Amino acid sequence: MTGAAPAGDDIADRVAAAVIAVPGVAFLHGGVFGEIGTYLPGRRVSGVAVRDDATEVHIAVTTDSVVRDTADAVRRAVRAVVDKPVNVLVEDVVPADSPAISESSEPGGGTPAP
Repeated sequence: MTGAAPAGDDIADRVAAAVIAVPGVAFLHGGVFGEIGTYLPGRRVSGVAVRDDATEVHIAVTTDSVVRDTADAVRRAVRAVVDKPVNVLVEDVVPADSPAISESSEPGGGTPAP
């Protein structure tokens, strides 16, 4: 198929963009030790693990959001991008007015520095 992206390439970016667009998502969370991510040539999409059997997304949500509703909205948004099970893990809850939100809300942004 001409123009098809290799498995994992670009999909992680599209998943990250879909997640960040969900209201209540503060940022993609790379895990306590930065272990959650998809490695692409020359870079890493933090907080998104694209696997053959499922896609895993780790997020931080804002204090003004309903955690379960936000996770469900993330799951629906990611299912529009991938055709496999989606696991959403909420790693942290942060203040809605946190300055780190805007710094980390780019696809693949990951966990902000303390």
